[in-house]
Amino acid sequence: MQRSAPLPLLDALAQLYPDSSRTTLRQMLQTGRVRVGGETEKDAKRVIEPDEMLTVVAKSDLRVLPPGVAILHEDRDVIVILKSHGLLTVATEREREATVQAYLNTYLGSRGEDRVHVVHRLDRETSGVLVFAKNFFAREQLKAQFMIHSVERIYVAIIEGTIDPPDGTIESNLFEQKDLRMVSVDAHPDAKHAITHYRTISAKRAYSMLEVTLETGRKNQIRAHLSESRHPVVGDTMYGSTTNPLGRLGLHAKLLGFDHPTTGKHLVFTAALPKEFRALFQEKHSLW
Repeated sequence: MQRSAPLPLLDALAQLYPDSSRTTLRQMLQTGRVRVGGETEKDAKRVIEPDEMLTVVAKSDLRVLPPGVAILHEDRDVIVILKSHGLLTVATEREREATVQAYLNTYLGSRGEDRVHVVHRLDRETSGVLVFAKNFFAREQLKAQFMIHSVERIYVAIIEGTIDPPDGTIESNLFEQKDLRMVSVDAHPDAKHAITHYRTISAKRAYSMLEVTLETGRKNQIRAHLSESRHPVVGDTMYGSTTNPLGRLGLHAKLLGFDHPTTGKHLVFTAALPKEFRALFQEKHSLW
């Protein structure tokens, strides 16, 4: 159900479940079943904006879908989720269990389905939309779209300062150093061409909000390009940020669009801005 105006969370739940009593709705909140933007929310009075995603996790899935993961779409071929910041997409040598991939494997396994196939990733501290494949064919079809750069990917970045010009394109060859930082180089056999388009949405005090569109999708591409433009993403100490007004990395994958691997239908999924992003600027924008 589409909300036309901001509502307290309890009232929004009442719209979503008109046959449920207020007591039942409060129990949903108290047991951690309610997710706003993928994160558990228990405050019945919190005001929910019309574009914020409100979901209620089924009791049977509560154990296997922890806070930080919300399903936007699922069918026999793909599963699209909203990931919160602070959560790894896939396993690393240090962490194998607290990842989106592991949680989805447990979720599907509880229903007798196969493991997910990784298609792309978001950095641990980046929130937003991710797609996983549920079979080998779907994975190969989706990976092919990423390879030819036909997938739509739009991010929102909060940066330090005001970038000049306010909109433009950053293009370079990105190379991964031994310290894992990506840097632009003139020429190197292992460097990869990267193109980032940006436009300023708002500027306030010491910060600006950008809409960033990826033409290519290299590791840390947005973070490296904005840092080299002398306007690092806030909270990004790896790439030179000295401020952290959000208490997290200021990067959010807002939109993901791709052709369904089986039907060919073009699908677009969006995730509203995190509440920390909204609070920093406080004004309403059509993008939100």
